[in-house]
Amino acid sequence: MPDVPSGLGPWCVGVRVVVRRRLPGPPGPSGGPALTDLLGVLEEWGERTLTVRSEDGTLTIVDRSDIVAGKPVPPRAPVRLRVSAADAQLRAGEGWPPLEQARLGEWVLRASAGFSSRANSALLVGDPGRPWDDALAELHRFYADRGLPTRVQSIVGSAPQRRLGGEGWVAVPGEEAGVGLRLGGVARAIRAVRPLIPATPPRVSLSDVVDDAWLADDARALAHREAALAVLQGPEQVTFAAITDTTGLVVAKGRAALAAGTDVWLCATDLWVAAAHRRRGLGATVMLELLRWGAERGAGTACLQVRLDNQPAAALYDRLGLATHHTYRYLAPPG
Repeated sequence: MPDVPSGLGPWCVGVRVVVRRRLPGPPGPSGGPALTDLLGVLEEWGERTLTVRSEDGTLTIVDRSDIVAGKPVPPRAPVRLRVSAADAQLRAGEGWPPLEQARLGEWVLRASAGFSSRANSALLVGDPGRPWDDALAELHRFYADRGLPTRVQSIVGSAPQRRLGGEGWVAVPGEEAGVGLRLGGVARAIRAVRPLIPATPPRVSLSDVVDDAWLADDARALAHREAALAVLQGPEQVTFAAITDTTGLVVAKGRAALAAGTDVWLCATDLWVAAAHRRRGLGATVMLELLRWGAERGAGTACLQVRLDNQPAAALYDRLGLATHHTYRYLAPPG
């Protein structure tokens, strides 16, 4: 059998491929042979045929002499990663509700007395429902009326982000690195994190309210205590995990909230380990408890947001199968 004029071969078995092949019967519109593309996983490479399993499970046997071209193609993105960046941000926002929220068309204006960038910035997704300059003027008024600086959260690569960049908007000081929103399956993450837990894991306490010990290390929250408590405890279902030392000092912690829907999301935030206690599996232990808490309440998708310059955290989340869905930045107007 002559070699197939393509990038296919027995080394592609088990890989997703696309195969262009001739169809029997009348010629195609151009007068040449009719052609069609077949997409699926190469199940078998035989002496004269190959077998492809389509996404719906159908097996198709193709005579290799009918193949015109073919090649391996990347795997299809998991279902969780097919959600749009706008929808992902809106779902994640349910786990971090601001004190005030207003709609400007599809834009979401959020204010929380200065506690956290996310709860004090406008999420620019979709159409503001009015001309661009009018929308920006309304955005400025919203924050000026509350004594807050104008800040926006814009998805990298989006039309609003490109337009704001062209108009001189810059990264908010301290937020230059940008943030990645990560998604993955709760069940998979639980399986992946278990081997990272210490042989004798420390006790993790869970509470549905914030106490002083949990807040003790968080200067940002303590500077806006009332607003911070309202945002942190805002979701209908939320938990606060903590590992303490013998003196009662919190040395590792995390928070998780549920975002309801057909697929319940577990939105994890505030994952932290004291510097003197790192590289002991405490972060993984806290993460496991948060994932279990969500799984017990029906969560199927895990969501978290991490700064792009936080390499240790990124390495852990990669191991848990939490893939970066998109990135975003906080921007401030020129001047």
